[in-house]
Amino acid sequence: MGYKILLPQEIMQEGRDYLESRGHELITGSGMETEDIIRDIKGIDAMVVRLSKMTREVFEAADQLKVIVRHGAGFDTVDLEAAKEHGVQVLYCPTANSTSVAEVAVFYMLYCSRNFTKVRNTFIDDYYQAKLRTPKSELDGKTVGIIGVGNIGSRVAAKCRDAFNMKVLAYDPYKPAKDFPEGVEVVRDFDRIFKESDFVSLHCPTTDVTREFVGKEQFEMMKPTAFLINSARGMVVNEKDLYEACKNEVIAGAGLDVLQDEPVKKENPILYLDNVVIAPHIGAATKEATDRASLHSAIGIHEVYEGKEPTWPVRAIDWATAPQYND
Repeated sequence: MGYKILLPQEIMQEGRDYLESRGHELITGSGMETEDIIRDIKGIDAMVVRLSKMTREVFEAADQLKVIVRHGAGFDTVDLEAAKEHGVQVLYCPTANSTSVAEVAVFYMLYCSRNFTKVRNTFIDDYYQAKLRTPKSELDGKTVGIIGVGNIGSRVAAKCRDAFNMKVLAYDPYKPAKDFPEGVEVVRDFDRIFKESDFVSLHCPTTDVTREFVGKEQFEMMKPTAFLINSARGMVVNEKDLYEACKNEVIAGAGLDVLQDEPVKKENPILYLDNVVIAPHIGAATKEATDRASLHSAIGIHEVYEGKEPTWPVRAIDWATAPQYND
């Protein structure tokens, strides 16, 4: 007999078929909030987590939970310490959405380069102001600084290098130079990314090291014509500082797929700046990425059920003490 698998949110058909064809029972949750999961978790062996937060209270309420899978590349919504204490294995899908998020990062660069928010807000009332007198630029030949060169950052580097003839500066202190993509310049000086880039693109998780590590000091280093692109996590940027930098034209603007509060708060002033492009965390929301994440989640659960070493385990890393490279 297979696992009982809780789905606080739906997964795609390919993932459902994979699990059901192998004898697992899929149970639709009563909701995605913490109190809903606590109510539903009794008797559950496994769980696929999309937007729900897996807090200590959830693990304490579970009586036979063996494995959870984060339906995506990030796992900052899971209390890893609580999972470990309760003997629950945590998996994720680190490659499922890499292409989609890399594409959305380039999407924001293109939108910013054409000053699209301002163009869109202006052209109906003043066509020629939008068309001729609103500054626009090409990506070709510009410099992009990439912070975080994992599955996604590496793809962004390749797309910028090959499709747009951009100079790519790449910063990732936890990666040896030999593992960076070909044709990029490995940068070990964090400040240099901000000083030299026309676009700074963030591709790092939220950790104790990266929480709000981009703020006023970094924005003041940037060119007044440069843009910040964030398709990673809202918490890696000091949002108040970013608002001030964009409002006061310290930098040219920003392309944001993520904010600190999701869903967004309507009173957040950054939503209303005409030099900022914002969307509701759509980087991984393509059909292709969602299908892959559902299938990879299903594969991970079945691997645990069969007693196999899972392909995509979450490995807790102490980033403050993790080895860093200077080569």
